[in-house]
Amino acid sequence: MKHIDSAPPERAPVEREWLRDRAASLDAARARRENFPVASRLLSAQKRRDLFDVYVLARLIDDVGDEAPGDRLALLDLIDDDLCRVPAGQPDLAPVAALIPLVRRQGLSIQPFRDLVAANRMDQVVTRYPDLEALRGYCRLSAEPVGRLVLDLWGLADDRRAALSDDVCTGLQIAEHLQDVGEDLAAGRIYLPQDALQRHGVTQDQLARPSGQLSAAERRRVESLLAEVAGQARLLLGAGVQLTRLVPGVLRVAIAGFTAGGLAALDAVQAAGANAVHQTPRPKKRRVLWHTLRIVAAAARRA
Repeated sequence: MKHIDSAPPERAPVEREWLRDRAASLDAARARRENFPVASRLLSAQKRRDLFDVYVLARLIDDVGDEAPGDRLALLDLIDDDLCRVPAGQPDLAPVAALIPLVRRQGLSIQPFRDLVAANRMDQVVTRYPDLEALRGYCRLSAEPVGRLVLDLWGLADDRRAALSDDVCTGLQIAEHLQDVGEDLAAGRIYLPQDALQRHGVTQDQLARPSGQLSAAERRRVESLLAEVAGQARLLLGAGVQLTRLVPGVLRVAIAGFTAGGLAALDAVQAAGANAVHQTPRPKKRRVLWHTLRIVAAAARRA
């Protein structure tokens, strides 16, 4: 494994300084309990604190993978090494050290965070995915750990809930990829399965061109590609109904809401057609509300 000390001497201090500055900035925000998206006022104060701690570390890992200067793989290795020191209570980075009470109080596993590190490592070296199964392999590292951490925080982790959560989180990740096709392409990545592009006769050049520069036939092919991938994401998000039924209280509403947000995002992608590639379609609030109510009602019927 490549470690931070193996980076060029003149760059390693700069990289380490960036990491420590970013970790300190996020930790200061965590200490102030700033209004991160995860901080629902419907939750208890303890649950909000726990979610803050999980969110800040996940955010740090993603920031390193997307924004860090120099050797990002070396910095990700540094975070991974720090995570391995959590059981002994000796991590250096404050957002990592914040896990110690959660590990001791609730037995929270550090493995999901190590999976997030692995996903960001993949982003540095993998830019294409041959098929849906390969993309799901990436999502097992980039998306599924988030749902498993939430189940752990509520003490609800078991095989059935974990499997449903994995499907919902992967569906949400694919929906996000569909919203960000143009942005990802600008960064040199395509998360749409390559075999789907081939089935619909869509080339990278066609994805890169604004829809106004495509022929009518090319636009239809792009739209059919997006519709196929969106359909696969909808099937995965269908697990949200069952998962909603298997969790209590506020978490039930939260899971229904997150699932609904993913479905509404897919609605927005399909409504935008070929323009979705470069527009970053946003879900409409009324569609999120409609899907949320539908999911809650379906969960109640099945119960």
